Amino acid sequence: MQAESSQTESVRSAQGAPLAAVLTARAPRADFAVIGLVGLAHGTSHFFHLLLPPLFPAFVRDFGLSYSELGLLVSLFFVVSGVGQALSGFLVDRVGARPVLFAAMGCFIAAALAASAAQGYGGLMLAAALAGLGNAPFHPADFTILNKRVSAPRLGHAFSVHGISGNLGWAMAPVFLIGVSELAGSWRAAYLGCALLAVGVLLLLLLKRDALDDRQGEDAGVARRVADAVPEHAMAFLKLPSVWMCFSFFFWTTAALSAIQSFAGPALARMHALPLSVTAWVVTGYMLFAAAGMVAGGFLLARTQRLERTIALAMAASALLLLVVAAGVLPPLMAVATVALAGFGTGLAGPSRDMLVKRASPPGATGRVYGTVYSGLDAGFALGAPVFGWMLDHGQPQSIFSGAAAALMLGVAFAGLVGWSMRGQVRTQSGLAD
Repeated sequence: MQAESSQTESVRSAQGAPLAAVLTARAPRADFAVIGLVGLAHGTSHFFHLLLPPLFPAFVRDFGLSYSELGLLVSLFFVVSGVGQALSGFLVDRVGARPVLFAAMGCFIAAALAASAAQGYGGLMLAAALAGLGNAPFHPADFTILNKRVSAPRLGHAFSVHGISGNLGWAMAPVFLIGVSELAGSWRAAYLGCALLAVGVLLLLLLKRDALDDRQGEDAGVARRVADAVPEHAMAFLKLPSVWMCFSFFFWTTAALSAIQSFAGPALARMHALPLSVTAWVVTGYMLFAAAGMVAGGFLLARTQRLERTIALAMAASALLLLVVAAGVLPPLMAVATVALAGFGTGLAGPSRDMLVKRASPPGATGRVYGTVYSGLDAGFALGAPVFGWMLDHGQPQSIFSGAAAALMLGVAFAGLVGWSMRGQVRTQSGLAD
């Protein structure tokens, strides 16, 4: 009886309390579930970015392929991903993010199985294309779910976890693929392991699918504004200058990342006669510092409104560090540490960057905007890597770091233009309201 009385009293208290208070009490656990699941999915997508590259030496040995041919597999991945990302945003807005996310995980499973069964270049091309297709929907799907299912006070932290999980996926892939292939004595076993990993993630997402239902989290105010608005063509958002400024921002900052991720190690080895066993750690260090920066950036996001200012200061600091490395004035190990430290600035800017895109998205077009804007990331990888590779081939290792710094500063300029454009829109709307 006492238990029943206590339960009845709890129900009465909940019924008598304001609905907002009840929702606020429940929000943290629900938010953390959404953030964790989306972060896991995003980490898996970054893991599959590197499905093939860690085992390139095995393909050279077994299939007699050149590194130029293998490099085209990376280009194929990002071309498919970039085109698919721009298109998948429309699909996310039409059918919802959750089913698209599940389909993407299915593509990863198929890509891993195709890689494990590959008998030559054609099989590897199929695996690269399937992995690129799976990667395509992640940014529009992830950010649609986060923006609709995570409460505003924790949205900055959600963006931080999203970025950190991607970095961890990049860090895990080489260790997993090379480790399993050496333990099993076969690179095909490593790809079967990748398939099982993706199956496990998909099963967890299916089990917790209610937390990923973006149709439940539609903000009432946004929904009402969309319903009341004059219907526009599905491509109308492409007329917004802020969308293309965000695209350009992602293109240039990702081009800088491609320089560090692909060529920082060999460039430092040439500049300072360091062994690759030492310079190989520069990318790992860069990603770890970037992850730490993203954690700090999530807290910083809640305390600032001028997002472009945070982005500018953080990325300018990273660019300055890279320019110091390019000057060749640092001792060898200090140069390695300085490149790694530059990752903190780019990570610090990450949550503000993602929030900037959210603010640039018109109501009802979240998926389309994120899909278009984040296709700039794929374009930056696909086009930046060959340019920086050409610099290294032509004896210009310092240009890897000076070029990356220049690309970061171009990104800063476009972030500033986004902020300026959005403030102009706000002033215009205020004037019309008056």
